[in-house]
Amino acid sequence: MRLLHTSDWHLGHTLHGVARDHEHEAFLAWLLDTLASEAIDALLLTGDVFETHNPGAAAQAAWYGFLASAKQRLPGLQIVVVGGNHDSADRLNAPKPLLDRMAIHVVGGLPRRDDDTLDLDRLLVPLRDQTGTTRAWVAAVPFLRTADLRLVGDPATADLAAGVRSVYDAVLAGARARREAGQALIATGHCYMVGTELSELSERRILGGNQHALPVDIFPEDLTYVALGHLHKAQAVGRSHVRYAGSPLPLSMAELDYLHQVTVVTLDGEGPARLEHLPVPRLVPFARVPARGTATPAEVCQLLRRLPGRETVAREELRPYLEVRVRLEGPEPRLKADVEAALEGKAHRLLTIRTETPHHEAPLGGLPAGTQLAELAPGQVFERLYRARFSEAPPPELLQAFHTLFDDLATG
Repeated sequence: MRLLHTSDWHLGHTLHGVARDHEHEAFLAWLLDTLASEAIDALLLTGDVFETHNPGAAAQAAWYGFLASAKQRLPGLQIVVVGGNHDSADRLNAPKPLLDRMAIHVVGGLPRRDDDTLDLDRLLVPLRDQTGTTRAWVAAVPFLRTADLRLVGDPATADLAAGVRSVYDAVLAGARARREAGQALIATGHCYMVGTELSELSERRILGGNQHALPVDIFPEDLTYVALGHLHKAQAVGRSHVRYAGSPLPLSMAELDYLHQVTVVTLDGEGPARLEHLPVPRLVPFARVPARGTATPAEVCQLLRRLPGRETVAREELRPYLEVRVRLEGPEPRLKADVEAALEGKAHRLLTIRTETPHHEAPLGGLPAGTQLAELAPGQVFERLYRARFSEAPPPELLQAFHTLFDDLATG
C-alpha cells in the first residue's frame, strides 16, 4: 500500500494580514494531482486542518471542496484525518455521518464511550487495498488536551507525558488485538516531541508548554510508521519512520528556508516502510532584504530600489512576500515611510520590518534587586527601555511626547 502523509494546512491562515487562500488553492490542486500520479491508497492528515477553531467560509469551502474532489477523482482513496491544537474537535466531527459513508475517517478529539473508556472503534482504522483486503491499521490519535488524559491531582504538577503514554498504550494494545499477521501498524499524533526543531514565530506551545515535550519511546518499535503533526519543519524524530510531515506552506517568515513537502509511505506488510519526500511547489516567493543578516536604513533602501518592478508579476496575488531587516544605531521615526517609498512600484510587497540594535542589556536596563515592575512609574519604564536599547537617555522632546500620549490615554 502507498500512503501520503501531510499535515498543518492551516486553511484560513493570514500572513501579516495577507490572506493565503490562493496559495492553499494551488496546494490542494497539486495534492490532488499527486494523489493520482503516485497511485496513493490512503491519505493521512495529522492535524491543524484550519488556522482557527472557528474558520471562515472560504476555509471551510476549501476543505469540503477538496474532500469532494478527492473522492470524485479517486473513489477508492481512503482518508484519515485527526484534529490538531488549532482545530475545533466538534467542528471536524460534525459531518461524521456523511463522511463515514465516503470512507473519510475524521477523529477531531479523543473519543470516549459513555463509561469513559476509549472508543477504539473510532480510534482504530483499517486500511484496505483495492481488493478490499486489510493491509494496515491506523491508531488515529488526535491532539491530546490535558482534559483527555484523566490525570489525578493538580494538572499543573502532573506528569503529562505519562498521561499521553497511557493513551497510546491503550490504543495500540487494541490495535494489536485486531491486527493479523502481515498487517502494518501505524500511529498518528499531533504533539511536540523531544529533540525537534520548531518555528517559534508560528507554532503554539502545546501540552502545558514545551517543557512537556514527549519522548520518542512513547511509540514502540513495532510501529511501521508514525505520522506526526504540529511542527512546521518536516523532520524525523529519533527514528527515520517517526516523522513530522511539516506544513505545505511557510506560515511565518521564519519558515522561509524550510523544505515544505509531503511524505509518501510505501508499506510492505510488517516490514520497514519506504519513504519518499515530495517538495510542495511554492506559488508565492518569499524574500528577505538583505538576504542574510541586517543592514543600515540607507543600505536597505538602496537594496530595495534594485528590486524588479511590479510589471514583472502577472497577478497581484503572486507578488513576492518581503521581510526587511534593519540594523539601528538610534531611533529612526521615518524608517517605515522610507522603506515604503523605496518599494514604490516594485514587485515585492512589504510584510514586516524587523529591527535589531547592537545593545542587548537586561530588560529595563536591569532592575535593582528586589525591585518590582509595579514600583516604577510609566515614565521610568520608558526611560529604562530606551537606555537598554540605545545606551543613552531619551531626548527631552521624545520624553515629553511620551508623557503627553500617556496623559491623553489616562484621561480618555
